[in-house]
Amino acid sequence: MKKRIGKVILVIAAIIILGAVTGCFYTVQPNQYVAVRQFGRIVKIESEPGLKVKAPVIQNIQRISAATTLYDVPLSDVITRDKKSMIADNYVLWKVVDPTKYIRTLDAIDARAEERIEAAVYNALKSVISSMTQDEVIEARGEKLTQLLTDEANSDIGDYGIQVITAEIKALDLPDDNKSAVYDRMISERQNIAASYTAQGEAEAQKIRNETDKNVKVMVADANKKAEITIAEGEAEYMKILQEAYNTPQKADFYNYLRSLDALKVSMSGDNKTIILDKDSELARILYGGTIGNDTSAAPAAAPAAASENEGN
Repeated sequence: MKKRIGKVILVIAAIIILGAVTGCFYTVQPNQYVAVRQFGRIVKIESEPGLKVKAPVIQNIQRISAATTLYDVPLSDVITRDKKSMIADNYVLWKVVDPTKYIRTLDAIDARAEERIEAAVYNALKSVISSMTQDEVIEARGEKLTQLLTDEANSDIGDYGIQVITAEIKALDLPDDNKSAVYDRMISERQNIAASYTAQGEAEAQKIRNETDKNVKVMVADANKKAEITIAEGEAEYMKILQEAYNTPQKADFYNYLRSLDALKVSMSGDNKTIILDKDSELARILYGGTIGNDTSAAPAAAPAAASENEGN
């Protein structure tokens, strides 16, 4: 009987010792905080993963997630600076950054944390959107508005050991009763902007056309000037060649003789064959049958015959 009682005592003692030894150790998982508490007071916060040691019996642990958490915020009705109502649908990514504050203020209860986050995001929405007109809100949608909301929410939630990583707007819509009027106004504004761009483009095109026309006129004038210079130089060269070709009295008389024949040929074209000549002109000398350099008075009787003959031709 005594042996049996002794065995029971030994088993109980072994269980107590095993429990005490087991109670000395605990593990910390990745993305996890472990608060070591002694008589309710926080004595240590562990965040590095691994096997840890604590005092048995008098110390206990409290586990807190360090991972990023998604919270879908309920719809919020907010008013812009120009007194227009808008409906915002948000979600928040948040995490615990100070587990000591998180335990002391919220007792590490996520539901309480989400209540504070919801209130902080709603206050941020009111603060940011109420400082902007409806057009400014629509224009700022995206990264700019998200950053404004995130910064404003963090300024209201930091005392709880929580950080809002991003306060993102999933949808920012208008109440059904004024959607149509707002959309019509937006369409009208876009049309005005498009008309302004078109007018600017046409003005720029006209400017380019005017500049091109100006350049063309300058180029044509320059080309005409060069052409005139070239013609004048050619005529000067032509006269120089003629002067060199007919540089003796005989050659000059022959040249005048040929020019007179050319002039007579031109004058006798058409129906009118009557010409009036000076008696000293080369044509008169030719028509009266004189020779180059001879006195026309030597053959006055030949003039009518020559004139008649040419008139018949």
